[in-house]
Amino acid sequence: MSEAPQEGGRGDRSRQPYRYEPTATAASIAERHAGLDPGTETGEVVTVAGRLMLRRVQGKLAFGTLQDASGRIQLFGTAAGTPDFERFGTLSLGDWVGVTGQVMTTRRGELSVAVDDWVLLAEARRTFPDKWHGITDTDLRFRQRYVDLWVTPEADATLRARSRIVSLVRRWLEDRGFIEVETPILHPIPGGATARPFTTHHNALDAELFLRVAPELYLKRLVVGGFEKVFEVGRTFRNEGMSTRHNPEFTMLELYQAYADYGDMMRLTEELVAHLATELHGTTELSYGGRPLDLTPPWRRASMFDLLEEHAGVRVDLRTPVEELRAHCRDRGVHLDGSEGPGKLLLELYEATTEANLWDPVFVLDYPKEVSPLARDHRELEGMVERFEPIVAGRELGNAFSELTDPGEQRARFEDQARQKAAGDDEAMAVDADYVRALEYGLPPTGGLGIGIDRLVMLLTDTPSIRDVILFPTLRPEQSGS
Repeated sequence: MSEAPQEGGRGDRSRQPYRYEPTATAASIAERHAGLDPGTETGEVVTVAGRLMLRRVQGKLAFGTLQDASGRIQLFGTAAGTPDFERFGTLSLGDWVGVTGQVMTTRRGELSVAVDDWVLLAEARRTFPDKWHGITDTDLRFRQRYVDLWVTPEADATLRARSRIVSLVRRWLEDRGFIEVETPILHPIPGGATARPFTTHHNALDAELFLRVAPELYLKRLVVGGFEKVFEVGRTFRNEGMSTRHNPEFTMLELYQAYADYGDMMRLTEELVAHLATELHGTTELSYGGRPLDLTPPWRRASMFDLLEEHAGVRVDLRTPVEELRAHCRDRGVHLDGSEGPGKLLLELYEATTEANLWDPVFVLDYPKEVSPLARDHRELEGMVERFEPIVAGRELGNAFSELTDPGEQRARFEDQARQKAAGDDEAMAVDADYVRALEYGLPPTGGLGIGIDRLVMLLTDTPSIRDVILFPTLRPEQSGS
């Protein structure tokens, strides 16, 4: 895969057509002619096109496997009936070819297209992996996805499933009255999540801009503007580390619904995920990594503190002395810088001890206000907010709130975030005065939800790494000479 391209080419490249018009696909041929007896000629002439993935020549016979987007079909060439038979027999793996001929079965019963005419559509000038070995270098698979998709059936199936999942999400939300919108990717102020942004410079404005870390604040402006049910599926960027669950650019579904709260968002989440599982697999009872996983609603609801007690064996909450919380964190290897308040310590303790152990779907409820600057105060629990994270198979799938609607409270929380940023927290938010101004025009009670599309696809396709569900994941710079 890393060899230099071949010099020259086989045949006259100027004869390669500018367009080509297949009349059939591999799948449609198989569907129409399944179960034919060996040695049958159908009389149906088709034109197919795709890559040559296997080839063998046996004297005056040549066999090839043509792969298109729908599947594979055998090509059957003969010295007596195939034009330029010798050249056909020397085609390379990976060459794009177009073939016209009759649908038939060989004496061994293999459904085939007899090669009565053919044309080279594009040459593979680099050595193409065969289907038996594929690409064994994982990094190379992601770097050369354009080859990986041909020789790794699992990758092709997963990434096609991703497309279907996104389409199903859109249709499901639209059927429930949600309107899809597009909001800015370049933000003058990074906001909507506590995350480190990517920065860029707009020359004409001579202004620093930020790739969005979340579309949240713009979508809630639209609720203020009268869009009562609104969603966006779009790229989001966070200048953070990479792992099996993190890529610097990823796809988020964010939605907001007027007159709703976080309870409504829980029901929406579990119903949406169950719908996707049923559409893809015909059931909500799946497996992930070889372990059973039941996505059937209703999902469990449990507070962060109850789950901490279950999995870490400690009963703590906001009233627990800070030094006791620090000791619990240190005992479990949590790195501390000394600036954390009780809410941050509780979140760190939960993430270090509990989250990865939550297998069956659960809504982790009610987070400290300290770590939730955009969520509304809990109607019953002091110092807490109405927020949940859906956790499935040990991974956070999303984040949701009863949205904070009070402009004065929102300004105060932004100012607290700004103080944290000034003290060195580069993930803290800045004061977004225009968003506060929007709230001053009135935001009705609103429920909001964000779901990571990449993690959702991982879950529904039983895929362990985020790099497997992104067509072109972020990679380290390629070494020269590759």
